[in-house]
Amino acid sequence: MTRKLFGTDGVRGRANSYPMTADMALKLGAAAGRYFRRDQKEHRVVIGKDTRRSSYMFEYAMTGGFTSTGMNVFLLGPVPTPAVGMLTRSMRADVGVMISASHNPHHDNGIKFFGPDGYKLSDAAEAEIEELVMGEIDLARPENIGNAKRIDDALGRYMEFAKTAFPRQRLLEGLKVVVDCANGAAYKAAPMVLWELGAEVIPVGVSPNGFNINDGCGSTHPETAAQAVVANGADVGICLDGDADRVMLIDEKGRVADGDQIMGLIAQQWSASGRLAHDTLVATVMSNMGLERHLEGRGLTMLRTNVGDRYVVEAMRKGGFNLGGEQSGHIVMRDYVTTGDGLIAALQFLGALVQSGKTASALSRVFEPYPQLLENVRYGDGGDPLLDASVKQAIADGEAALASSGRLLIRKSGTEPLVRVMGECEDAGLLKQVVGDISAAVRAAA
Repeated sequence: MTRKLFGTDGVRGRANSYPMTADMALKLGAAAGRYFRRDQKEHRVVIGKDTRRSSYMFEYAMTGGFTSTGMNVFLLGPVPTPAVGMLTRSMRADVGVMISASHNPHHDNGIKFFGPDGYKLSDAAEAEIEELVMGEIDLARPENIGNAKRIDDALGRYMEFAKTAFPRQRLLEGLKVVVDCANGAAYKAAPMVLWELGAEVIPVGVSPNGFNINDGCGSTHPETAAQAVVANGADVGICLDGDADRVMLIDEKGRVADGDQIMGLIAQQWSASGRLAHDTLVATVMSNMGLERHLEGRGLTMLRTNVGDRYVVEAMRKGGFNLGGEQSGHIVMRDYVTTGDGLIAALQFLGALVQSGKTASALSRVFEPYPQLLENVRYGDGGDPLLDASVKQAIADGEAALASSGRLLIRKSGTEPLVRVMGECEDAGLLKQVVGDISAAVRAAA
C-alpha cells in the first residue's frame, strides 16, 4: 500500500492540521496498541515528549488510544528521544512513542514509534499500523481497558545511563562548558549531567514556554552558543536540538563543528582503541567527501546510505557496525544507544578532550571539508524535470567535469516539489559552475 501518514521519521506536520490532529493521534495510539497487543498478557507503552505546547494534546490523545486497546501507558514527561528508545527496552515495553518534531519550529509536531528492541519501527510495521488506522479498530472489553501513570524517575534513569558513556574515573573538572538545549527536551538533563561530571556549566535555551523550542537557539542556530562560548571564555559549547537526538559542537574560538567532524573524531578514536566495528563508519550521501578521503587515508571505510538516520541505523544493524550518523548531527553509537543521541555524542567528544589535554579547536577540525554547494530548485505540476533530456545531459556533463575531484548528488525532495542539486569539489569555482548549470537546466525544464 502507498503510505500517507508515515514519512522518513514517523508522522509529522503542523499541529492541529492533518495528519497532526488530536483525532489522528488517538487513532494512531489505538492502531499501534492493536498492532502490538496480540494476546491477553499485560502490554505496556512508554510515551515521551518534548516541550511544545501541542505535545500535551498529543500525549493525552495517544494515551486514550492506547488504553482503549488494553495497553498500559507509562508517561515519561519531557525527555530526549534517545531516552524513549532506551526506556522502551529497559522497562520491557512493547512499544515506545516520542512526540516531537525534532529541530522544527513549535507549530510543528510529530510522532515517532520505537519497537520493543528500542529501535525505530521498520517501514513494514509502520505500513501495517497505517492500514489499521484506516480501518475499524478492535477495542478492548471494558474490563480490559488499560491504565496510565506517570513515571517520576524517567529522566533520572536516562541521566545515569548517559553518564556511562563518559570515560570511567575521569571528570570534567576545570572545564567550562556552554550547553544550548534549544528550550527542548534536554533542558534539565544535559546541564545536570555535565555538572554532575564536574564541569562548570553555562546553560542556554533552558527556559521552555511551549513556543520557544528551537527559536534562535540549539543546533539549528549554533551562533547563539558560539556567542556564549566567546563571551564567557568557555572551553567548548554543545548545541542540541529540540528532542536532543542531534548535536553541533563549538570550539573555544566560537567555530562550529558539524556531525561530519564529530563522527570523524569518534571514528579515529575508536579505531585507535580497537572499538570501531569492521573499521567502518556509516554515513549518508550528504556527508562531506573530505571525511571519506580522511578515513580512507587511515585505512577506514565509509559506507553511505540514503538521507535519514533510520537508514543509517538499518545499515549499521545489517552490517554489524557500531558508529554512524549524519552531517546534521545525528550520531548513532550502538554500543550505547539505538538512535541518535546528542548528549552522549558530546560526552564522547568531552572524553577525548579530557584524555588528550588538547583544546576543542585542535580536536574538532579532524579534516578539511571539500567545498560543498546545495541549490534547491522548485518545480511545478508539469512532471518530473529529472526525466528531461536536457537535464540528463547537464548532469552527465557535470559528472564528467568533476570526474575524480568531486561528486554530484541530484535528488527530489520527499516532502516538497523541489529538486536538490548538491555538489562537492576541491575546486570551488568549478563546483559553482557545474551546480549552476544543472540548476539552470532543471529550472528550464520545470
